[in-house]
Amino acid sequence: MKGEMKDGVRLPSREDSLPKRFYKAVGVIHGPDGWAVQLDGRSIRTPMKSALAVPTEALARLMADEWAAQGERIDPSTMPVTRLAHGAIDATAHNREAVLAEVVKYAGTDLLRHRAEESALARRQADVWDDHLRWAEETLGARLPVVTGIMPAETAPQVLAALRDRAASYDDWQLTGLMQATALSTSAVLAFALVEGRITADELFAHSRIDEDFQTEHWGEDFEARKRADHLKGECLAIGAMLGAL
Repeated sequence: MKGEMKDGVRLPSREDSLPKRFYKAVGVIHGPDGWAVQLDGRSIRTPMKSALAVPTEALARLMADEWAAQGERIDPSTMPVTRLAHGAIDATAHNREAVLAEVVKYAGTDLLRHRAEESALARRQADVWDDHLRWAEETLGARLPVVTGIMPAETAPQVLAALRDRAASYDDWQLTGLMQATALSTSAVLAFALVEGRITADELFAHSRIDEDFQTEHWGEDFEARKRADHLKGECLAIGAMLGAL
């Protein structure tokens, strides 16, 4: 997309700042560090200069598809699986304690715990979210009572410990998926359900959008809101694709 004009001069656009595509062929190879993407026969590295090697061929091919789909410019925003791989290798692998703490922090403000006052919306929330909270108590050992409003809910120390222990049992790739899904959905419970295979990425997105969808039904939706929702869904689907490829 070309930049805007000002005083007869075209201003630089976002596209202008993106690196030009420098390769023609995209391939996948298995090496000592795992499966890797190659560009014109050369393996690539993460932003921190680590080898971009992943545990399965299926995951490497997902990344290869993203690199192959680039046009004249390389746009990282259209490469969510590759970005997740960067996060697993450059961030999660070296900062597991910080990632675990971030996930656990969501327990008190988990989307599924916070309900509207008695209304059609509250009933819809209960229809979808109560089942997930029962599962969290039975499977994760995390009893998370619901509250009305947006103030953080009290969470028992043993619940926080149970959630942390479950997350700590995941490898770097699963933990990356958990953290990103938690941040996108604002629900650690939904994120755990995705990693554990209880729900799909489509369901993660849909079940995290109960409030927004309810408001859209009553007041309509503008273009920018739809654009943000589409982006969010794409990110959720990328997490599901990564987890499914492990």
